Amino acid sequence: MAKRLLDLGLGYLTLDRASSTLSTGERQRMQLARAVRNRTTGVLYVLDEPSIGLHPSNIVGLNGVIHDLIADGNSVILVDHDTQILAESDWIIEMGPGAGADGGQVIAQGTVPAISQDPGSKIGPFLAGTAKVHERKQAAPEEMFSQGRIHLSTGPIHTVKSLDVEIPKGRLTAVTGVSGSGKTTLILESLIPGLEAKIRGKKLPDHVLSLDAEGIGQVKLIDATPIGINVRSTVATYANVHDELRKIFARTADAKELGLKAGDFSYNTGRLRCPVCDGTGVISLDVQFLPDVKITCPDCRGSRYSKDALRIKYMNKKEKDGQAYSLPELMAMDVSTALKACAGMKTVRQRLQVLQELGLGYLTLGEETPSLSGGEAQRLKLASEMGKAQSDSVFVFDEPTIGLHPLDVRTLIGVFQTLIENGATVIVIEHDLDVIRNADHIIDMGPGGGEAGGRIVAAGTPEEVKNNKESITGRYL
Repeated sequence: MAKRLLDLGLGYLTLDRASSTLSTGERQRMQLARAVRNRTTGVLYVLDEPSIGLHPSNIVGLNGVIHDLIADGNSVILVDHDTQILAESDWIIEMGPGAGADGGQVIAQGTVPAISQDPGSKIGPFLAGTAKVHERKQAAPEEMFSQGRIHLSTGPIHTVKSLDVEIPKGRLTAVTGVSGSGKTTLILESLIPGLEAKIRGKKLPDHVLSLDAEGIGQVKLIDATPIGINVRSTVATYANVHDELRKIFARTADAKELGLKAGDFSYNTGRLRCPVCDGTGVISLDVQFLPDVKITCPDCRGSRYSKDALRIKYMNKKEKDGQAYSLPELMAMDVSTALKACAGMKTVRQRLQVLQELGLGYLTLGEETPSLSGGEAQRLKLASEMGKAQSDSVFVFDEPTIGLHPLDVRTLIGVFQTLIENGATVIVIEHDLDVIRNADHIIDMGPGGGEAGGRIVAAGTPEEVKNNKESITGRYL
């Protein structure tokens, strides 16, 4: 059992660690190790993205555990994007071709060699190793710190030793290392609190000995935490699209005839909200002795609006056929479709275009933000930051590739590049090799997890880290 926990990259966990404090990935791997120990047979195991939070070296151990389950007579179904795991599959079923309404079809299925050669496959080029890896021009070693640097010195904390770190300003820095090597402690518990204290003129955290960050005025953590818990928060409201739509619909002839103002188009407090569900789109059924059951509102069918709202139309004059839409109809569209329908609304179109460029074109405008995946939440949080001058900003991303297809990772790298072109300093805590290869600078923690880690093993360009024999990450670059 202990060997399996080590193989799965959980060697840094203490035996008295409460299970409630484990991440989703850690809990899933604990269950896997227990399943192998129990020597089950004839069981179908379904693993939902078991590679989340795993360093490439730990994925080798994960593959070993999966092969042991199969050898005992079990079947394993994996839902994953990591090509290191997919390459071990006996059979692959690929869904697509796009996301949302553009997906839902089996576009390829077969063995790894068959998928690699299938022209209709999206993952095939990545399995075959023919996909383009470098998506951005990286800074030359001699120019790495030409825009300045952030210098951080820390004392020992948790299992992390005393550190002396330099991060180049205006560059993409990847912080790497096996699970438990100290990445989170370095960035989330030292750098971010230190920068926040420095910006506000307050005392540095006790373990932060010194911090030099000239010209930095704000630090922004873009993590995978859900966007709120309120079902009234939607993609449209969070992206500041809904308010603009309400103003536009209030100016239509239909609205003026009925004496409606912009506030009346709010599904929270407006006159046009559904009276049955009160604008939530769902109703709760009280089931005695059991938790309440939520169902789609039978009156508005989840649109959140009353039938009166359907009669107020906006005419898209930029479309040849002059299609007219109601606000509930727009809210039911995905971002890509709404872009065409809102072609005549300058501000709305610009904000939707940002979502499209962030790879979120498949989300519907009325989708509840608490239901978004971690990766979707991260990119939606970025929407308001795109296009701004960011020369005094540090952006920190905590494993932004979680749940992303390699093609979506390309889009994400493009987002990083846009931020850097606007002057930002971008720091990414990451295991994904494509992101690491595209970084300007790498800080590799380790060499192991827990007490076996906690120091900087290698720092430099991807090529320099690749040639560092002590770096475990370097072996996979």
